[in-house]
Amino acid sequence: MPLAVGPAISQMRRVMELVLTVVVPPPGQFKLNLREALAAVGARPQAPKLLGPDALDILLEADSVEAVRETVAAATADLSVDYCVQPIKGRKKKLLIADMDSTIINVECLDELADFAGVKDAVSAITERAMRGELEFEGALRERVAMLKGLPLSALQEAYDQRVWLNPGARTLVRTMAKNGARCVLVSGGFRFFTGRVAEAAGFHAERANTLIEADGALTGAVGEPILGREAKLAALREETAAMKTDPSAALAVGDGANDLAMIEAAGLGVAYRAKPIVAAQADAKVDHADLTALLYFQGYMARQFVKD
Repeated sequence: MPLAVGPAISQMRRVMELVLTVVVPPPGQFKLNLREALAAVGARPQAPKLLGPDALDILLEADSVEAVRETVAAATADLSVDYCVQPIKGRKKKLLIADMDSTIINVECLDELADFAGVKDAVSAITERAMRGELEFEGALRERVAMLKGLPLSALQEAYDQRVWLNPGARTLVRTMAKNGARCVLVSGGFRFFTGRVAEAAGFHAERANTLIEADGALTGAVGEPILGREAKLAALREETAAMKTDPSAALAVGDGANDLAMIEAAGLGVAYRAKPIVAAQADAKVDHADLTALLYFQGYMARQFVKD
């Protein structure tokens, strides 16, 4: 005779062990009182643990990650804080896969090249639409590169030397994860000329990007095929994790534009950094205020473990 399932058992909810990480950019102060808000969605927070002068962890038991995220989002809406809510198990990632332009570095390299060619306004307008997901990336890239036809190759080095620098916390993020055994890969819809230099400066193990076609000391206005775009970034994530004999849940992906969205959604922790709305809305966490070391705090690293210059 089959056993009857009583109401108490059938209505039991699966409780998860979560961690809420809050990062406040200096000189921020922790003035948040989330206990009542979290209790309202059935979360039971423990005492906070300081990770550094500007970050803390709060361990939680709850039955809904999304409910906790929504609660924290409402509680911090008017505050200059960044946060991440995730399962505590597996939070420290084995792979960092990062976009380059406007994520690891401060600019969109193609827009800066366009400035040297005298067509920055036209190119930047297309870049903005593509990053917002309003244009198909591959076609938008071909259109923009065509405007660079005839640009001397010397302009690439000038653009790098004069316009490109690592965003705050980028080198610390990469070097800290690498020291702790993670593989760090730079993936860009931009160009190998820049990714090679940026990867070396930040400490990435590998880089993937597009190639500008050149002839007679100048750009031809063409880009190598196939173009590395949204799906290629996702493929890079899958290939890297497969080579490591793990799966995308062990990866942290970070980016800011629509062509980063597929890898951000597939990763165990997908982070939107100063991102366009379409990306911020789908990411597991976003960083709008702190620097890139927030991604270390999200993984549970303490400030004293950071590898600094």
